[in-house]
Amino acid sequence: MTTKRPDQDKLTQNPHALREAPERNLEVAIGRVVRDLRKRQRMTGSDLAVQTGLSVGMLSKIENGLISPSLNTLQVLANALRVPLVQLFQGYGEPRGAMHVKSGEGVEIDRAGTRAGHQYHLLGHIGSNESGVVVEPYMIVLTAESDRFPTFQHEGIELLYMLEGTVGYRHGEQVYRLEPGDTLLFDADAPHGPVDLIDLPARYLSIITYPQSK
Repeated sequence: MTTKRPDQDKLTQNPHALREAPERNLEVAIGRVVRDLRKRQRMTGSDLAVQTGLSVGMLSKIENGLISPSLNTLQVLANALRVPLVQLFQGYGEPRGAMHVKSGEGVEIDRAGTRAGHQYHLLGHIGSNESGVVVEPYMIVLTAESDRFPTFQHEGIELLYMLEGTVGYRHGEQVYRLEPGDTLLFDADAPHGPVDLIDLPARYLSIITYPQSK
């Protein structure tokens, strides 16, 4: 089966684009956003003071991150600057999670639906996060004792990357021959799993992504 190259016009995200470094201090972050929005709208401190009922001195302290404004004050500022309240927090950066797992130290687990002989090694896990997406990376090992069990089915998208061995991997009604270096990306809601254990042992990466529970 010939692999179609994705439409380059649809791949618009630039992975090398750098955002301005987020501010770790909330008051400073809010102050920068207020100042930037005011200047963008060509307003002076006095103009904004008149529209908000705040003093010029108070506005200066807010813009320089010297005080922590109340929620009511933030709402007044947002109204005067004609932006949603949440936009005043856009420059604040919460810590982003990362997890480093050394070779051979992945936790072997029994994942829901795991069958005899299927070894799942969880390579890392980040819990609740701002992206709204959960990512589960696994190293899966199939041996001569492994079950052929082609009916895994779960929400999300799954990516397989073959490292060793050869298997026939079913997705829906199609069976794909996976050899070292091959990838398979698919909708995990369709029945899927290894049906032909051709060259064992077989090892492959399985990366599953799905929406974070609300």
